[in-house]
Amino acid sequence: MERKLIAFDLDGTLLNNQKQPLASTVAAINQLKRQGHAVTIATGRNRRLAQPVIEQLDFEHAVLCNGSVAFADHQLVYEHTLAPDAFEQCYRDLSERAIDVAVIGLDTTKRLTTFNEGQMDEAMSSFGSVVPELEADFYQKHAIYQGLAFYNETQEFDTSVYDTFDFVRWHPECVDMIPKNGSKAVTLLKLAEQLGIKQENVIAFGDGMNDREMLKEVGLGIAMGNSSDEVKRQADMVTASNEQDGIWQALVKLKLISK
Repeated sequence: MERKLIAFDLDGTLLNNQKQPLASTVAAINQLKRQGHAVTIATGRNRRLAQPVIEQLDFEHAVLCNGSVAFADHQLVYEHTLAPDAFEQCYRDLSERAIDVAVIGLDTTKRLTTFNEGQMDEAMSSFGSVVPELEADFYQKHAIYQGLAFYNETQEFDTSVYDTFDFVRWHPECVDMIPKNGSKAVTLLKLAEQLGIKQENVIAFGDGMNDREMLKEVGLGIAMGNSSDEVKRQADMVTASNEQDGIWQALVKLKLISK
């Protein structure tokens, strides 16, 4: 069997609803490693927020910040930051509409505004995090891999005028701002190339809206049972949920691991 690269989204996929990996998931990942396959996370989290999982499951590779940065064998191999001038204009426009903005560095997340802390908390708590600390000039002093704009679909904001960014909704109250043509999918395939693994041998598990392109573009995309119908439509296969051994079941079905 040719060597595979298997990528796992974290929240809602590799992690259960209590933000822990199931025992079956840990066993599956360990089997994959013993058989010589490469495994990676592919998450919207930055390095600091992903670090507990990286350490717990001993991941050597990681796609972080929705694809804005990647590590292979713990070494930085790819990064794509937000253009500072374009980000500042977008930030000003969002602020004029009283839409909160946060920014994500490699190891730090800071908010730039405080218009609706409850709205920020609803989004951040969905993956076990908290409202970031306020530091209004953080983006002027640090490289920014990703922005967060906290608004829902009832709040109007025209994203089409920002041609250097993509806006990806991952929560009813929050949208990711990532570099144009940057995504988990693009960076995961760059990581595969770095590791000498063909696109057809890349497998990805995901459940969220920000996983759709990844599930569609890899050799085999697997949606978790807890995914929305829209996400499932982008996948080649649907498995059980993140609470029902979905990762284990899919890998057994694919004969990548044994029972």
